[in-house]
Amino acid sequence: MGRLFGTDGVRGVVGQEITCELAMQLGKAAAMVLADGGSHPPVVVLGKDTRISGEMLGAAFSAGLCAAGANVLDVGVLSTPAVAYLTRKYKADAGVMISASHNPWQFNGIKLFNKDGFKLPDELEEHIERLVLDQQSELLAASVEYIGTIEHSTTALRDYIEYLKDTAPCMLRGMKIAVDCANGSAAMSAKLLLEQLGAQPELFGCEPDGLNINRGCGSTHLEQLQEYVASHPDIVAGVAFDGDADRCLFVDETGTEVDGDFIMAICGLNLLEKGKLSRNAIVGTVLTNLGFQQFCRRNGIAFEATKVGDRYVLEKMEQEGFALGGEQSGHIIFRQFATTGDGQLTAIQLLCLMQQKNMPLSELTKVMKKVPQVMENIKVSPTGKLRFYTNQPIEQAIEQAKKQLGEGGRVLVRLSGTEPLIRVMVEGEKKEEIQQIATDLARVIATELAD
Repeated sequence: MGRLFGTDGVRGVVGQEITCELAMQLGKAAAMVLADGGSHPPVVVLGKDTRISGEMLGAAFSAGLCAAGANVLDVGVLSTPAVAYLTRKYKADAGVMISASHNPWQFNGIKLFNKDGFKLPDELEEHIERLVLDQQSELLAASVEYIGTIEHSTTALRDYIEYLKDTAPCMLRGMKIAVDCANGSAAMSAKLLLEQLGAQPELFGCEPDGLNINRGCGSTHLEQLQEYVASHPDIVAGVAFDGDADRCLFVDETGTEVDGDFIMAICGLNLLEKGKLSRNAIVGTVLTNLGFQQFCRRNGIAFEATKVGDRYVLEKMEQEGFALGGEQSGHIIFRQFATTGDGQLTAIQLLCLMQQKNMPLSELTKVMKKVPQVMENIKVSPTGKLRFYTNQPIEQAIEQAKKQLGEGGRVLVRLSGTEPLIRVMVEGEKKEEIQQIATDLARVIATELAD
């Protein structure tokens, strides 16, 4: 991770880590880096989620772009993958999404895409960081006749929905689906998309007010959706998006959670059967459940693991030419269609599989058995994160936990790239044992890194 950029852009609490001044400087720097000596003023597609700070930070970033001579095409409130797609469709030079994804409303962030809809590589992010933090004198403003302009798109939502519909292998006629939009970006598009495919969506989390994004709803809070689906026999499944709709999780007809590992297993096996799983491989991360890896071995599928973060999954897919990859959290990348995780695209693919196979989701999930896994999140300060790397008691506690589990389990302790957290993951056959190990490790970390 860089000084400003984490695994998913620049992110932090608005008014503290993320300010209008920083957004404007990032806009100027991005315009300079992405223009790269081109013969025309760069055009940047800009979208945002529903946070109250989105308009403010979007305006500040746009002002920085325009001050450096770039033009802005503002597509309004849409999902992160919509911005990636529209950047390609409109042949823009870059895209920017103002969002903090699954974080609470107090947070916001800035994600950048290149002209092909890919997240920026580390070297370009580092170049932007240097300009903002070390070389502000080089952030030159365009002369008045060359300052940029801002245009507001009137077709972006329609264009994105049409693109998603084109990825659907079937219609969803008659399917009653519970859909939780997290009071975020999907609230703009999910209902229209599903209805145009013939489904009958029943909506939750579709009343954003700027302050309720991800609050007790969406992919990080499945309880309401699980209860509703389990108590309504006519609902075939539930779908939950996060704030910027770049990921989704499912709930089967019994109310049981279906996470990204299950989604990859179901969709990957379907691609394999059709001969469309390139190189017979799927890309996951170090957090991918051991049960998924066992599923891959049983079915002759190679499993490739990367660092946590969909950008690293995509990098591996691009390097090796793989077709499918993703994360347990619900970032699923179908490379045939997209350059980033897309929750609504993922939802369409899995719902169509249910429709085509005429099988309930609970039956489809039987392709994989999940190994028990627990997660503990420990909130730490920036200085606490730094001390994590050199703390001997923490290192010793991790080694002891690994010895206790032996070869029948895993322990992974890592810094979050998107939140002020250290995450502890423990996997093993005995749920009570791994929960105790995770709790003990979390206690050591919290004690050692307390300010």
